[in-house]
Amino acid sequence: MDHAGDPGLLGPDSVSWTVIGDVAAFIGGIRGLLVQAAHPEVVAGVGDHSRYRDDPLGRLSRTSAYVTATTYGAMAEVEAAVQKVNDIHRHVRGVSSRGIPYSAEDPPFAAWVHNALTDSFLTAHLAFGGIELSASEADRFVSEQQRVGSLLGADPMPDRASMLSAWIEGHPGLATSPEMRDAVAFIINPPLDASIKTGYVLLRDAAMSTIPDRVLQTLELERPRLGHFAGKTAIAGLRWALGYSPTWELALHRSGAEVPEGLFTQPSRVA
Repeated sequence: MDHAGDPGLLGPDSVSWTVIGDVAAFIGGIRGLLVQAAHPEVVAGVGDHSRYRDDPLGRLSRTSAYVTATTYGAMAEVEAAVQKVNDIHRHVRGVSSRGIPYSAEDPPFAAWVHNALTDSFLTAHLAFGGIELSASEADRFVSEQQRVGSLLGADPMPDRASMLSAWIEGHPGLATSPEMRDAVAFIINPPLDASIKTGYVLLRDAAMSTIPDRVLQTLELERPRLGHFAGKTAIAGLRWALGYSPTWELALHRSGAEVPEGLFTQPSRVA
C-alpha cells in the first residue's frame, strides 16, 4: 500500500490476479513442485542447494512470497523479489547424477521451472478453480506469465496454453533420477502435523490427478483413483472458509481498481 496507483507487472485486469487469487493455486503449487522434479538437472539443483528437507515450510513460504510479490506487488516489490531470486540463482550450479552440468541461470533450466509452475497453476485452476476461464483467457494467463519468466531469463516460453502443456509433456530432458525420487518422496509424505496432513493429502492427490501420463510415469507415480473428487471436495471447503486471496483485494485497492462485492470473505486489511 506504499505505492498507491501502481498496477504492478500484470495489473488488475489480468487473468493472473484471478488464477493466483483462488485457493486452487494450492493444488497448482504442489503440482508444480512434482512436475519440476521430473527434470534431473533442475531437481539436482534443488537437492544440492536447497534446505527443503530441514525447512520444508520455510521453503514453501519463500516460494509463495515470490509468486505473490510478482503477481500482486507494485513494480518496486516485483523487482525486489526477482532480484532476490536472481541473487540466489547465481550460486546454484553443479553436475546432475547423469553427468550434465546445470546452472539455475541457464535459460532452458529456468524455463522448465517457470513453465512447469505456469502450466500447473493454470491446469489446477481449469480443473478446480471457482471462476471459469475461457480458452482465450487461459492463453492470456500464459502470455502474462511470460513477463514474469522473462525477468528470470527463462527461454523458451510457449505463449499459448495448449502449446505450453504440449511442451511440458513432450520435453526431451525428462528422466528419473535419485534426486527426483528423494524430492517426490518428500512431497508425497512431508513431515506435517497430523492436524493439516489430511487436508494436504487431498490437495496432493488432486495435483497428481492432473499430471500428464508421461510426466507421471517419469515420476514413478500412479494417478489417484479419486484424486479429482478429493480435490473438488477439499477446494470447495477451503474456498468457503477462506474466500479469495486478501492480497488480491489489497492490490485492487492499491491500484485504484473496483473491488467486486462478495468475492473476499476475510476482513479487509485496508486501513
